[in-house]
Amino acid sequence: MLSSRFAAVAALALVAGAPAIAQPAVQTINLASFSYAPSPIHLKAGRPVTLVFVNRAGGGHDFTAKQFFASSTITAGAAPGGQIELKGRQTKSVTLVPRAGTYSVHCGHFMHSAMGMKTTIVVD
Repeated sequence: MLSSRFAAVAALALVAGAPAIAQPAVQTINLASFSYAPSPIHLKAGRPVTLVFVNRAGGGHDFTAKQFFASSTITAGAAPGGQIELKGRQTKSVTLVPRAGTYSVHCGHFMHSAMGMKTTIVVD
């Protein structure tokens, strides 16, 4: 009886101590009329993350971060030309593994960046 309890405890310890399969973290990035939130965006280098871009505005916006996307390894979704284009009220996702650094972000639509639609991605 004691040996079966010991075996059960040992098996439980193995299961509890086994490394879990790494699931990407999820970071929601809200696009609104001339702003991004959060700002700045903080990510962990080398850790998979799914970025969920939510355009809360009625009109189109984009998330342009050419250096960030070029230095990251994209595993799902796409950022053609280093940008995510969103129509009004649209949501898109990209899963990637970011590389350490500080990256600039802006909206490439006419005058949106000048009106404050820019931020920074900090990957430590």
